[in-house]
Amino acid sequence: MIVYSLQCQNEHQFEAWFASSAAYEEQAAERKLVCPICNSRNVAKAPMAPALPARGGDRNAAPDELRKMRQFMTGLRQHVLQNAENVGRRFPEEARKIHYGDAERRQIYGEATLREARELVEEGIDVAPLPPDLDEAN
Repeated sequence: MIVYSLQCQNEHQFEAWFASSAAYEEQAAERKLVCPICNSRNVAKAPMAPALPARGGDRNAAPDELRKMRQFMTGLRQHVLQNAENVGRRFPEEARKIHYGDAERRQIYGEATLREARELVEEGIDVAPLPPDLDEAN
């Protein structure tokens, strides 16, 4: 996994995780990157300072990165739960209706099988798994 600092045309900065640099390049080329603040698809890498370890090595780097990732995932989950409609098992059907203009555009979340999610992606419908509730996992 690799994390990039990204910035949209409106100068909103955010981080995103990718399986590889090639995965980032592919998503950027297909304009699949979306600013979580303004929904702009004009997104590029933001300037980043290099991460340099402290003298003798930085023993706290991994725990600090894990803390940041956990904080990001928790915040993302809370944002979705507070700002989107839970459509439950109707998720694939509602996502299609919204995508094809048969239903009002709105943010939704719900349940889908892996097969249903793949079919949505193949149709060009942007979907992503909701991060798990990390507090419940422990």
